[in-house]
Amino acid sequence: MMPKTSRTLVFAAGVSLLLCTLSVAAQDLPADLPRGKALYQNHCASCHGQTGWGDGPTAASLRVAPANFHLFRSFLKSDEELLRTIEHGIVFSPMHAWTGSLTEGQMIDVLAYVRLLSQQGK
Repeated sequence: MMPKTSRTLVFAAGVSLLLCTLSVAAQDLPADLPRGKALYQNHCASCHGQTGWGDGPTAASLRVAPANFHLFRSFLKSDEELLRTIEHGIVFSPMHAWTGSLTEGQMIDVLAYVRLLSQQGK
C-alpha cells in the first residue's frame, strides 16, 4: 500500500492534469461570433467604428487614433498579439485593458469578430 503522502501527491497531480485538460479543451472551442459582435458594438465600436475602420464617433477626440482593422499592419498581427492588446491595452493610448471587465472567452469572441471585420469591405 502507498504511503498517505504519496497518495496525496498522486491525487493532486491527477487533479492538476484534469484541470489542465479541461482548460485546453475549453480554449479549443470555436469563438461565438454573435456574442463577439455584441461585445464589440457595446465596448469597441465607439472608437474603432461599427465596421472596424477606426472611425467611431469618439475617434476624432482621441489623442491616439484607434486601430483600423482593415490596414495591412493590423492584418499581420497574430491572434496572440491582438488578444494581448485586448487584455492589457496599450500604454499611453486610449486603448485600455479589458481584463477584469470581460472574461477570457469574451475577449476571444471579440478577437474573432475583429478578424471577421478585417476581412470585410466598407
